[in-house]
Amino acid sequence: MRSPLAPGVRFCSSFSRDSWYRSFTLFLTFLSYTAYHLSRKPISIVKNELHRNCSMVIRPADLNTTDNETWCDWAPFDQDNYKTLYGMLDNSFLVAYAIGMFFSGIFGERLPLRYYLSCGMLLSGLFTSLFGLGYYWNIHSIWYYAFIQAMNGLVQTTGWPSVVTCVGNWFGKGKRGFIMGVWNSHTSVGNILGSLIAGAFVSTAWGLSFIVPGLIITFTGVLCFFFLVEKPEDVNCVPPQHHEGTEREPLLHSATITEVTSSTSSHATERSEEDHTQAISFCGALSIPGVVEFSLCLLFAKLVSYTFLYWLPLYISNVAHFDAKAAGDMSTLFDVGGILGGIAAGVVSDYSGGRATTCCAMLLLAAPMLFLYNYVGQTSIATTVVMLLVCGGLVNGPYALITTAVSADLGTHESLQGNSRALSTVTAIIDGTGSIGAAIGPLLAGLISPTGWNNVFYMLISADVLACLFLSRLMYKEVRGWCSRT
Repeated sequence: MRSPLAPGVRFCSSFSRDSWYRSFTLFLTFLSYTAYHLSRKPISIVKNELHRNCSMVIRPADLNTTDNETWCDWAPFDQDNYKTLYGMLDNSFLVAYAIGMFFSGIFGERLPLRYYLSCGMLLSGLFTSLFGLGYYWNIHSIWYYAFIQAMNGLVQTTGWPSVVTCVGNWFGKGKRGFIMGVWNSHTSVGNILGSLIAGAFVSTAWGLSFIVPGLIITFTGVLCFFFLVEKPEDVNCVPPQHHEGTEREPLLHSATITEVTSSTSSHATERSEEDHTQAISFCGALSIPGVVEFSLCLLFAKLVSYTFLYWLPLYISNVAHFDAKAAGDMSTLFDVGGILGGIAAGVVSDYSGGRATTCCAMLLLAAPMLFLYNYVGQTSIATTVVMLLVCGGLVNGPYALITTAVSADLGTHESLQGNSRALSTVTAIIDGTGSIGAAIGPLLAGLISPTGWNNVFYMLISADVLACLFLSRLMYKEVRGWCSRT
């Protein structure tokens, strides 16, 4: 008598080979982009340590200095223009990232993604660690740190087009919003882990706040090199069907040609496959309906999101008077809300079929919530927690939806006639345009914050409204479609 299968084995065998590969690819790409964001976060935590209120810091007995105001600061951030220098560091990364992203998608369509992604992660680990080594090498040149940030921003452009293309290759359109909404939580998970890891070292040796995340992304890059599978066809799995009918047309075409002559059929099929896999041009990607509108919307949505990413810990520290570690820990609540918001946006857009309408609704709700957070968000711990969660969900929800499900939808748009090599370019255009806003937001925050934090929030609210306006035509089209069906 044979014994029954163990529950764990029975559970594992219930999944097909395709399902295991699909799940593993989702997990590995999730891990990869978590590492990318984990390595970006330390700078926002360390800002509070580079320039402190030295009158509240206990002076070491063996310290011989007559400067009573800036003795505990790290030069060159010990001067009154330290916020401007912070903005310079942020923009060195973000401007390089925005420029590089427009080229990254083109390279991603033409190079093996496994090599492209792995090399990018290894280089990112190197530059992240070099920033932290400035602490141990006692480097006080702003140009050193700005150069390292710029190079890191450039190599980090390898990440987003690569992981979105891999996921888009493995998952069809069905419940893409929900799947990618859950998957896109890697952004917030990376921010949270980056805050916690950087916060653990920031008060003792802030160099480790960069070196440890640098080692983590390097290790993850090695994992990608050994285990990433770019496309289902590479392991003889069934590719997803992005649009109805795309699988049938080549079969009908081949059958018709076969009736004429087999030699002509072979030649035509080869030419058809070559055209089918030809990488799309930059202008061709821009001509896809919706790419321009969603790109401009993301510019302003990402402006808001990245301003919070780089300046929220400093804002909490200044307004609520928390120390660097506590402010960093509190700021993670914004990213927790972002996880929930991304999932909610994906589910709602899948159910309604209205990606643009979902984004507009969340952006319109985000504007008054940002106003309330600035005025009442610091009245108590409970209020701070609730407001950070709500604002994080409403701000990051549209951003998450556009960079994942919307990018994948447009990259496999029916106008492409099944071309599978447009996804990376479309993703890079959308995220590259959004990265321009990501560069502008922290810069504006650095310039405006000396005039008062209220003005910074007015700028963020205006950006939310503008993001919504760019989707108004697409939202109108979606609403008209619902009304006609009703």
